[in-house]
Amino acid sequence: MKISRINSSHPSPHPGIFRGWFVVAGAFTVTLVGFGSAYTFSAFLESLQRDFGASRGSASLVFSIAGFLYFGLGVVSGPLADRWGSRRLAVAGMLLVGLGLAVAGQARTLSQIYLAYGLGVGLGVGASYVPVLGAVQRWFRRRRGFASGLAVSGIGVGTLVMPPLAAFLIETLGWRHAYLALGGIAAVVGVGMALLIESDPQDRGLGPDGDPPLAQAPSAVPPGATLREATRSRRFAGLYAACLISSFGLFVPFVHLVPYALDHGVHPGSAVLLLGSIGVGSTAGRFFLGGLADRLGRQLALPLMSAGMALSLVVWAASGGFWGLAVFAFAYGVFYGGFVALLPALVMDWFGGRSISAILGVLYTSVAFGTLIGPSAAGFAFDISRSYMLPILASIGANLVAAGVLVAMSKGRKAEPPRPQGTVGNEPTPAHRR
Repeated sequence: MKISRINSSHPSPHPGIFRGWFVVAGAFTVTLVGFGSAYTFSAFLESLQRDFGASRGSASLVFSIAGFLYFGLGVVSGPLADRWGSRRLAVAGMLLVGLGLAVAGQARTLSQIYLAYGLGVGLGVGASYVPVLGAVQRWFRRRRGFASGLAVSGIGVGTLVMPPLAAFLIETLGWRHAYLALGGIAAVVGVGMALLIESDPQDRGLGPDGDPPLAQAPSAVPPGATLREATRSRRFAGLYAACLISSFGLFVPFVHLVPYALDHGVHPGSAVLLLGSIGVGSTAGRFFLGGLADRLGRQLALPLMSAGMALSLVVWAASGGFWGLAVFAFAYGVFYGGFVALLPALVMDWFGGRSISAILGVLYTSVAFGTLIGPSAAGFAFDISRSYMLPILASIGANLVAAGVLVAMSKGRKAEPPRPQGTVGNEPTPAHRR
């Protein structure tokens, strides 16, 4: 690849490096800051319960509200990114995350935490996540799974780095000043790297992977399905159902693994490291499984991720000590990371880049509803039974059902949405699928 051969009115400041990798770097940092900030919640849970006299279920609702918003908002931020560009949404989102964390540090009631953290972090991540993922999909074709996995591995690194940082700040500064410090980090680092996001390689005279751009009229829209065409297809319906079912248990460990470990006598410092183990596994899963699925097939790899999460949850159900929980956390992180990395790449494979951000936004509403219910329901179940066994078993069942739905989709008739221009993404439609 020689970018010097491509005629562009906006040459890359680093001619030897494909500009798409800078977009990936920006998306990596945005997801690191956004989701890393969200996943610090588990480190704050005990402080919030103590200072506000809250039950575990009502305190967990803070995360559930934020999760509902940052996945549900994609239905708005996705179409806005397709229209206005991903960079503007990413910058606004990082500012909201920083503001929400800072205001949470000033809260005097749990309701104010709901508003500050839930709305600030929820709206901020929601404004940025789908737009940056959509941007990365357009910059790559052959290495889409790898690039997507690398971009969202920021979530794994954020899970590794941010909760221990939050625990350190809480111990040294108190939870209120810890929120203020995290807000400053989110605003400065997040906004700075969000400026690297660009929506379309065509704007720089490039095609996906740095190839020459596809020949098309200047006014032509990118190839692929419209939002209406995609959402009316059987493939989208099956994918939506699988994501909805899986998401009821998807984020339960992110909220309740640390309290579970504390309940079983694990030292607080070690308990927070368990979230870091999820982050390490998640980073490995996003980085390696995304590239592996490019070769093995993303459609068959996705249900394997759900099945893997279910099997790792069995380890949680059988564990009470630090090392058993650490094994669970790492294994769960690997398969969770692979699932999150493969999902947007598979959507791009099936529906193309014409409305990729809007399609992802609608799809992620399924995760929003599951996230709103799952973590808080697990907390209330604990308040009643003083045990996490029921939420863990429910999460195992949800992931197995989701895997079954995805397998049925891969074996069934491949129903496609109508495709203007006879393409999906940048690939010609095979004759046997027309």
